[in-house]
Amino acid sequence: MELFKYMETYDYEQVVVCQDKQSGLKAIIAIHDTTLGPALGGTRMWTYESEEAAFEDALRLAKGMTYKNAAAGLNLGGGKTVIIGDPRKDKNEAMFRAFGRYIQGLNGRYITAEDVGTSVEDMDIVYQETDYVTGISPAFGSSGNPSPVTAYGVFVGMKAAAKEAFGTDSLEGKKVAVQGVGNVAFTLCKYLHEEGAKLIVTDINKDAVKRAVEEFDAEAVDPEDIYSVQCDIYSPCALGATINDNTIPKLKAKVIAGAANNQLKETRHGDILQEIGIVYAPDYVINSGGVINVADELLGYNRDRAFKKVETIYDSISTIFKIAKRDSIPTYAAADRMAEERIENMRRSRKQFLRSDVNIISRGRR
Repeated sequence: MELFKYMETYDYEQVVVCQDKQSGLKAIIAIHDTTLGPALGGTRMWTYESEEAAFEDALRLAKGMTYKNAAAGLNLGGGKTVIIGDPRKDKNEAMFRAFGRYIQGLNGRYITAEDVGTSVEDMDIVYQETDYVTGISPAFGSSGNPSPVTAYGVFVGMKAAAKEAFGTDSLEGKKVAVQGVGNVAFTLCKYLHEEGAKLIVTDINKDAVKRAVEEFDAEAVDPEDIYSVQCDIYSPCALGATINDNTIPKLKAKVIAGAANNQLKETRHGDILQEIGIVYAPDYVINSGGVINVADELLGYNRDRAFKKVETIYDSISTIFKIAKRDSIPTYAAADRMAEERIENMRRSRKQFLRSDVNIISRGRR
């Protein structure tokens, strides 16, 4: 790939290539934008088919974190790391300590966390070499498992979407079809059950489905049937790309609001949802509770403060609907616009401040 051309086209700030021969570390740190603050984004370890594929993934994910952090109202920019290797057999302590030293060398421009293929234990090793890491063990002052916080954010975001679709944010009596009943989704089901929603669940893990049926009086359906069930809200909480040409015609829901990443297979599917009148809560905004939670660790973690910040997801989703109406655009595009407007406002503010500073200096010299 033409790296500099790609970086210039999408306005990336920095790409750092890291290697440590002894430990086998091969890492790419991509920093997309630090207008709002230091770049925050996790470290992914994966067996990429090529170095070019690893670069592309790092760049794509870093830009996504810029938008996610901006839309979440955080004073943080976007970055991401990918480590090339098999997380099941290539990990070692020396690798993550070497990686930690590279992060320390960036002097706070980039802050990392766990992601696909890495764990809290890996971040604990990174923490031995740098303070610029979140999502470490609670023993070191971290917040622990972020799943409950992510679930709470999806819950409040779903309420905002319900308000848009039904005129009320109460979920009592609403039928919610939850696809996937993993850690985040199970806690989401708990919140929904306590509010009085009626749950329809599916998962390839039969034990997870059984647990949801027993604890929340949920109705279980086969995975392929979740799209066509009669429901008010479809909540994708498993794999991405479940909103596509095959599934959209089957949907009976008026709202889509879930924890999964990359729910739209293509952006045009967001256009189709708008055309047929389905209210879509953009995934990277509604599932931002986890990043809001780890960002609070940078202040000295306070659970109550973190949850209070996560509640603002309701306002963010509501603002997206207003922008979508204002500009006659789909909600996925409105989410991007909300993030871009926040970043651009900060850039203007900085330019104005610098101009004022220059004027003051010039007057002083005269």
